[in-house]
Amino acid sequence: MPEGQRADDPVPCRVVVCRDCCCGSAKVPADHAAQLARFQARTPVTVSACLDVCDQANVVVVRPSAAGRAAGGRPVWLGLVNDPAATEDVIAWVLAGGPGIVPLPEILDLYVFAPPRRVNTTPSVDVR
Repeated sequence: MPEGQRADDPVPCRVVVCRDCCCGSAKVPADHAAQLARFQARTPVTVSACLDVCDQANVVVVRPSAAGRAAGGRPVWLGLVNDPAATEDVIAWVLAGGPGIVPLPEILDLYVFAPPRRVNTTPSVDVR
């Protein structure tokens, strides 16, 4: 169990780290391997394929725990998380409880963005 995860919370606060075409690549200057290792050492982590917000690379989504969701917490999207200090700020918030449990620290306000709503782009087929 990662440090900071409470045994009484069946669904802990989780970090989703985008690692695809832009996030986690040489296109964005950062130590991606070190960042991922740091998250994995301290928090439950899911590594995701492209989240379609490349202009915000490196993207980290903090998903609330079961208790956080029950308290009204929703996923928080953070962009441009490219330096170790920002990574540590995210980890500290997650370990404190994250969305729904602990208010977003002011320093993380700088990274928050609203992801675009996904629109179904499947072409329609006219069957006359």
